[in-house]
Amino acid sequence: TAGRRREHDLLFSIIMPAAAIRIAATTTRKTVATAAARSKFTLPDLPYDYGALEPVISGQIMELHHSKHHNTYVTNLNAATDKLASATSAEDVTTIVATQGAIKFNGGGHLNHSIFWKNLCPPKDYAPPDGDLKAAIDAQFGSLDAMQTKLSAMTVAVQGSGWGWLGYDKAAGTLKLATCANQDPLEATTGLVPLFGIDVWEHAYYLDYKNVRPDYVKAIWKIANWADVAARFQAAKK
Repeated sequence: TAGRRREHDLLFSIIMPAAAIRIAATTTRKTVATAAARSKFTLPDLPYDYGALEPVISGQIMELHHSKHHNTYVTNLNAATDKLASATSAEDVTTIVATQGAIKFNGGGHLNHSIFWKNLCPPKDYAPPDGDLKAAIDAQFGSLDAMQTKLSAMTVAVQGSGWGWLGYDKAAGTLKLATCANQDPLEATTGLVPLFGIDVWEHAYYLDYKNVRPDYVKAIWKIANWADVAARFQAAKK
C-alpha cells in the first residue's frame, strides 16, 4: 500500500546513507593501504656516469655517495613512511609523532640529494648562467662571483654536517642564500624553493679533499649545472 511504501522509502533513506558511509570508509582504507603498498620511494638514476665529474669529484666518491648514502636515505624513508601508515591506520598517535624525526631526516636526505645530482654536470658541459637567472643573480648579489663567494663562506661555516643553498623566496620574488643543518630540507624548513645546493657532509668530499672543506666548496662551482638551476628558477616563479 501507499503507507507501506512510504515506510519502506523512509527506512531506505535512513539505512542507505549509513551503509554508504561504511562502504566509503572501507574503500578509503583499502585505497590508502593499496597506495601505501605501491608507492615506494626509489633511488633516482644519475644523469651522468660516476666518473663524469672528475677531477672535481672522483668516481669513487660519487659511487659511494649515490649507491650507498642516498640509497640508505631512500630505504629508511620507506621504512618510516610504512610505519607512519600503520600507526595512522591504528590511530597510534604516539608512534605517529615518533616517526616524524626519521621522515624529516631521511626524507630530507632523499630530497636534497635528488636535487644535488641534477645541480651538477661534467666539467666539459659547464656554462655560466645567462638570461633571467643571471639578471636575478646580478640584481640581488651584484655578480655571480659575489654570490658564489658569499654562499661559499656560509657553506664552509656550517657546523658539523649540512647544506648551503641558493633558493628562491616566492613571497619576496627574490633569490636568497641559506644553510640547513643535517638533512633538513630547505623548502620545508625555510620556505625557500631550492635552486642550487652544496652538500657539506664529509662523505661528499672527504676521500678527495680530506678535511679541507673550503677547497671542495670552491671546486664545486666548476661543475655547477646552471641550466638545471635556471629551469628550477623558472618553475619557482610560476
